[in-house]
Amino acid sequence: MTRAVEIIAGDFHSVDRIMPVMQSAFDPAFGEAWTAEQCRGLLCLPGTVLRLAVSGEDVLGFALVRSVLDEAELLLIATAASQQRKGIGQLLLHSVFYWCHQNGVKRVILEVRSGNVAVELYTKMGFTQIGRRENYYRGLDNNQFDALTLQRNL
Repeated sequence: MTRAVEIIAGDFHSVDRIMPVMQSAFDPAFGEAWTAEQCRGLLCLPGTVLRLAVSGEDVLGFALVRSVLDEAELLLIATAASQQRKGIGQLLLHSVFYWCHQNGVKRVILEVRSGNVAVELYTKMGFTQIGRRENYYRGLDNNQFDALTLQRNL
């Protein structure tokens, strides 16, 4: 039987719980996973929010967002590799949008590597491309990828 997925608020103390998701979700070939110290450092800043997708005690995914005035940046979103393509990313994004709405945020932006399968989710959730930085990312194999800047007005 499948347990329900719930989206809850996380904090500085939740970082250790998200690290297994971080390691399973981000391809090591691109070096995109953040360290626990990087996450904790951001969570100490005003306007930074961590949302967790949980089922019972298990963390299935998370989103890390930082807002300033009426704009938010989706810094990280990840779903455990075993849970991808099950709607958890959508639930997390809906939770982020709701939090933004409650806090006067009018626009959410993000940056993603070209070729990342998450672009499909972002497009489905109403994000549009507003910028591109050529050859911004470099994989560990020295292949280069563009950075896409996406936004969604709320």
